[in-house]
Amino acid sequence: MQFDAGELLSKINDPSDLKKLKDDQLEQVSQELRQYIIDLVSVNGGHFAASLGVVELTVALHYVMNTPYDQLIWDVGHQAYGHKILTGRRDSFHTNRIVDGISGFPKRGESIYDAFGVGHSSTSISAALGMAVASQIKGEKDRQHIAIIGDGAMTGGMAFEALNHAGIEKSNLLVILNDNCMSIDPNVGALKEYLTSITTSKRYNRFRDDIASVLSKISEMGPNALGAVKKLEKSIKGTLLKNANLFESLNFRYFGPVDGHDVKKLAKTLEDLRHIPGPKLLHCVTVKGKGYALAEKDQTKWHAPGLFDKITGEIKKSVNDKPTAPKYQDVFGNTLVELAEKNDKIVGITPAMPSGSSMNIMMKAFPERSFDVGIAEQHAVTFSAGLATQGLMPFCNIYSSFMQRAFDQVIHDVALQNLNVVFCLDRAGVVGADGPTHHGAYDIAFMRCIPNMTVSAPMNEEELRNLMYTAQLENKGPFVIRYPRGNGVMVDWKKPFKEIEIGKGRLIQDGEAVAILTFGAIGNEASKAILELAEEGIYPAHYDLRFAKPLDEELLHKVFQKFENIITVEDGCLQGGIGSAVLEFMADHQYSRKVVRLGIPDAIIEHAEQKDQWNIAYYDSAAIMAECRKLVKGIKTDTMVS
Repeated sequence: MQFDAGELLSKINDPSDLKKLKDDQLEQVSQELRQYIIDLVSVNGGHFAASLGVVELTVALHYVMNTPYDQLIWDVGHQAYGHKILTGRRDSFHTNRIVDGISGFPKRGESIYDAFGVGHSSTSISAALGMAVASQIKGEKDRQHIAIIGDGAMTGGMAFEALNHAGIEKSNLLVILNDNCMSIDPNVGALKEYLTSITTSKRYNRFRDDIASVLSKISEMGPNALGAVKKLEKSIKGTLLKNANLFESLNFRYFGPVDGHDVKKLAKTLEDLRHIPGPKLLHCVTVKGKGYALAEKDQTKWHAPGLFDKITGEIKKSVNDKPTAPKYQDVFGNTLVELAEKNDKIVGITPAMPSGSSMNIMMKAFPERSFDVGIAEQHAVTFSAGLATQGLMPFCNIYSSFMQRAFDQVIHDVALQNLNVVFCLDRAGVVGADGPTHHGAYDIAFMRCIPNMTVSAPMNEEELRNLMYTAQLENKGPFVIRYPRGNGVMVDWKKPFKEIEIGKGRLIQDGEAVAILTFGAIGNEASKAILELAEEGIYPAHYDLRFAKPLDEELLHKVFQKFENIITVEDGCLQGGIGSAVLEFMADHQYSRKVVRLGIPDAIIEHAEQKDQWNIAYYDSAAIMAECRKLVKGIKTDTMVS
């Protein structure tokens, strides 16, 4: 489908074309860019409201800065759609997030304008500072380094660590704080309140309108004059805001707040800031979803709405006459409320993902027992540990990919003290269009190596409920429950709770010649394969291991004593995963069998639909069938153990 990019935008193939325009044409470019994003996302899907909110800022940055020599780092990357369109990817943007198309996030291998890969939050200031220091070492005094960070991302501890370091460097660093009171859900915490106090101070706002332009002129008069004015500025700012400015206390020059939708004024401000040395912070106030009324009104819903009618705003759903199974995240959210109604020690914790994880269901039912801690996974884990020391039962819900950021806290603060924290790892396995920055590929490997840890995965919604029920029955120490993105397989999922014996798997389907050992929801692909293989006269057995740690050794002894051919299947990395655990068992007990491991290989799986990623990585039902045929028909595999 072809889209009209507009009179001006259609002629912009890179930022050099943008720079040919007059500044009074920037507003039209912004309008055309915003409409182009609306047009394409409405029919192709993707992140939406975040990029609409930074259209004017994106235009101003590429108009003023000498990109790609001047380096822009977007935090997080879902606000960078306008950036991609202005930097040579306008005509390929319709391929955004689909197989073999462009990535939904900035990616160094995709464009020289993407200075840093950004799929997780709170990384931009650290990366930009590293680049700025490198430029200083290389003598590139005129090179600009700009981190565009959302106020939600600014709640991450890494952002504060970077600010603390940057304040003592002399490097040419500009941090642009995109303040819209939102990450995916509304922002929380003291920083939000602090930024609100700045943006609503009328006396301060009158003062700051004058001070920025004065400073850019005074800087040309020499260091003595500039130093005197900076001291006066700091004194007046502190008086007007009642407290010392947070960013200036970290040795940043603070400018703002400015209207993030006044593109001409933004361009003028950025031009002035180019000539002010050292670390600087520009505070831009924006509206997430700007220019699309429905997105402005409900910013969480329109963060990534899927396909929609751009005129009516109707979000399109797939037509299916059959009842559909719920999303795993919704089973989690509703089950947690059920458990919390029976157990007043249960509390819920999420790092800024209440709607994405469905913790918002718990927050609505039990607001006093639910905590959104901001984009701060490390804090979420240790906060949960603190709750557990006092006898509470924390359910800490973190996306598998983001749990990587809190690995030390899991070991040091939870596992070493054997605290009963339940880690519910949403989006485990490959995740589809978000791609490699969001895959939950590594949690099996990095969790099962930790002492005291229980690592489990449900094959369906009923199993998820029962694992959650089991985890809170008594003090079982650290307990991981991993489950995938998307819908499950059971329409009638709300079954009575049953306790699951820790470390016990189950036989799904008895068979002969080949045993398929699966872990988690990917086991449903094995069930599908077994049905089709039966038509060919091949009848493999199927075992659902349920636990990667502790392994069901009794079950494995039965399997290795009965079967010569074994296939393991997991929606996780092969190195250190469930297949590796089975091989370790085989070696420890001196068995010698043909074992084929299927799972995520030692490679980066790019963005595509989830089912296509299973196919690309070779562990979908077709791959399972192919390996069963090889083993049953005696076709040799490349190695004894693959």
